[in-house]
Amino acid sequence: MELHPFIQSYWSLLPPLLAILLAITTRRVLLSLGLGIILATLLLQQFNPVTAITHLAGKVSALFWSDNAVNEWNVNILLFLLLLGCIISMLSRVGATLAFAEWAQRRIKNRRQAKVMTGLLVFVFFIDDYFHSLSVGTICRPVTDRFNISRAKLAYLLDSTAAPICVLMPVSSWGAYIIALVGGILASHGLTGHSALGAFLVMGSMNFYAVFTLLMVLLVIKGGWDLGAMARHEQNALAGELFDSNKGTPPGVTDTHAKAGRVSDLLLAIGTLTLVTVAALLLTGAQALSESQAAFSLLAALENTNVGRSLVFGGVAGLLVCTYAMLKHRVSAVDWLHTLSVGIKGMLPAIYILLFAWTIAGLIGELKTGQYLASLVQQSIPLFMLPAILFLLAGIMAFATGTSWGTFGIMLPIAADMTMAIDAQLLLPGMSAVMAGAVFGDHCSPISDTTILSSTGASCHHIDHVITQLPYALSIAVVSIIGYLALGYTASVVIGLAAAMAGFILVLATWRWQQRRSL
Repeated sequence: MELHPFIQSYWSLLPPLLAILLAITTRRVLLSLGLGIILATLLLQQFNPVTAITHLAGKVSALFWSDNAVNEWNVNILLFLLLLGCIISMLSRVGATLAFAEWAQRRIKNRRQAKVMTGLLVFVFFIDDYFHSLSVGTICRPVTDRFNISRAKLAYLLDSTAAPICVLMPVSSWGAYIIALVGGILASHGLTGHSALGAFLVMGSMNFYAVFTLLMVLLVIKGGWDLGAMARHEQNALAGELFDSNKGTPPGVTDTHAKAGRVSDLLLAIGTLTLVTVAALLLTGAQALSESQAAFSLLAALENTNVGRSLVFGGVAGLLVCTYAMLKHRVSAVDWLHTLSVGIKGMLPAIYILLFAWTIAGLIGELKTGQYLASLVQQSIPLFMLPAILFLLAGIMAFATGTSWGTFGIMLPIAADMTMAIDAQLLLPGMSAVMAGAVFGDHCSPISDTTILSSTGASCHHIDHVITQLPYALSIAVVSIIGYLALGYTASVVIGLAAAMAGFILVLATWRWQQRRSL
């Protein structure tokens, strides 16, 4: 359908901005997303209510059935959430969650060690951000609860380690996707001096947002860097209030245990889930390569893997292990039904938010919001500012659309075209700025899948997570802009990193001054 000319402008920004601003101000996510969906549909149908209803019905049905087939990606992600909810509830019922918490409490002596454990587990679950947020949240939540660490702090640790590590690791779903994009870009410009993997690794060294976000996480784990709303949540947690009870119970699964069981039940379930998921990632990738008669390699397999299907395979395997544990404990039929219903109900709030977020993301794509944002960089700008502007534009696009991957797909080719037309030396800095900006916008966006699932994994109210993470994300964005301005001016990665580090120290000094002033 041809869009009306006036929609192909700043009007296309209104639906995502309405949803985001209402979500932040009212803290009612579903209502905010719903109103954004209605406005987007009306804009697309030129405010004809009849055709708008028909169009919206089609978009909703396409979440589950599109192109005369099941929408496998969406359905698999929803199935994985339900499977994980059941796994968490079953582990709680047999006492494995409590047993792990007590085991960890005997070995983890303080709040800092609990946060260290949460941060380090990203190096075990780095294969995918969805997998990391939900699995690490499941494992660490009982321990962080025991040491009165707020759910908002746990959600921050999950979100601020998941995407930054995934975007830097070549052996991850993110890394494989970006490497595939970069390979196509290099080929289209006839560049043979870099392999796709080599370019990706060089770009990682210039991803200032990911690097300094991880550095910030280390300082937060060390302690003393709780700002704004996060400081309030941590103070409440020390008093025993892990989340804002006035807003009800946050998404996630509550414990249903009666007494402690065995730690081995939890480790076996999570270990099986992890190993089967990783194996399925490689097998589905190898199958795709075989069908296309391409040679097998680890990176090629990850480029072509089916992440959603692999997560479901892992979830089913984990569920079977939990079923065995339930049978060992001779759980009654009534308790079986209650345990499974608790698991499913615990995931429903997150599923509702995801469905609404997917719907508005599809409508935003039809409005061509991303293309309009991309067109803003076509204006004349000073050369050295190009990486910083690409960072900001990618951040705005990811914030408005709620997707890093979509931003990569749109902005990486645009960044390559612009830099090659102006100065080929800025090709890799420009693309690295897009990667960094996409993660920044994703971190800030209430409609981002990763943000939603980090809230769910931590069992934290979604808007509380968004608001408590914003000061950190915005501060590291300032640090990144300083680095990209220096990188664009000097074309030196070392100088860019040094400038970003100076900016990081300045931000920390400003934060400390504000903390002392508020005492």
